[in-house]
Amino acid sequence: MSATRCEDGSYQIDPAELYRVFPAPVPQPTTSNAAQPESERDGTLRMQLEVAERERDREREERSREREQMQATIDDLRARLDRAESRIAGLLPAPPTPRRRWGLWGRS
Repeated sequence: MSATRCEDGSYQIDPAELYRVFPAPVPQPTTSNAAQPESERDGTLRMQLEVAERERDREREERSREREQMQATIDDLRARLDRAESRIAGLLPAPPTPRRRWGLWGRS
């Protein structure tokens, strides 16, 4: 860092040099509600609450819609499975009927 020496023996530092070594602090926005009057704070909190409630309601509606879509898919798959099982059962041969031996009963 460069500086210029004054006649009285002190040093004079160029602000650009000073900020090059030590960057200027960026002012942070105040997040505290202490500076706001109570009525403004209440209004701000009410608005934040309304926004949060709208977001919650939107997410609930989206979950409900997704649930309905999944249930419709499940119902469709069950119907397809039932149809496939009935077609397979129609293609299988009928089970053999047991042969009865009447001839042995008639003899004594």
